Amino acid sequence: MDRGIWATWYDLPADGKEEYLSWLHEVHLPKALKRPGYLWAAHVENVWDEEREAHKSRILTHTGDPGVPAGNGYLLLFGAELPTTFLDPSPAQLAGEWGAEEREMLGRRGGERSCVFMEHNRIDGFEAATRSPGITPGPAIQVGSFNINARENEDELGSWYAQVRMPRLKEMAGCVGARNLVSVSGWAKHAIMYEWISLESLKENFTTETIERSRNAVKSLIHAPGSPTLGERIWPPA
Repeated sequence: MDRGIWATWYDLPADGKEEYLSWLHEVHLPKALKRPGYLWAAHVENVWDEEREAHKSRILTHTGDPGVPAGNGYLLLFGAELPTTFLDPSPAQLAGEWGAEEREMLGRRGGERSCVFMEHNRIDGFEAATRSPGITPGPAIQVGSFNINARENEDELGSWYAQVRMPRLKEMAGCVGARNLVSVSGWAKHAIMYEWISLESLKENFTTETIERSRNAVKSLIHAPGSPTLGERIWPPA
């Protein structure tokens, strides 16, 4: 079971973007998947919509810490049985072994931030059987990453996800699955990853609760810049 996830958000300059994407998909990711314990990889191109961003700004609180990188154009995900796979060797140790080409290509990323997560809860949706290849996450992926505004709200947040949000997702059309995550490294302590069959289906069928408990849960979160991100998996192709 893939309980470990390494997530990296970043931006790319327009100049050289296609060259980078070809290299990442054809060279870097196939090579990375040969590392012991790596089970899958997914590269997501996030969408930017002015109306959606304005809505997020109205209802969500985002960190104002300038030390938290703000890249959100792309999301790179790796899955493993446990998060220790991504700590032995660690990202820094892997970077120490890069060759000149890797340093040049991966150095094109801007605003890069990463978290290594441990999954503590998941649901499989109606479309769980459509995961492909293998157990790779679905074609549309939304990830919220955040901290809690007060320690005393930790238990309620976990209870709300377990009792309200996650059970509802089992009933939503187009849902492949969802995972609650906690980090072992990185700025965000918590994350939620939604998998859907398509962006269109997610936008049409993913609904939030109108109850006070849900509103309070949302108010207790301090999101990473741009969180939640939403995008389409561009590798492996859907």
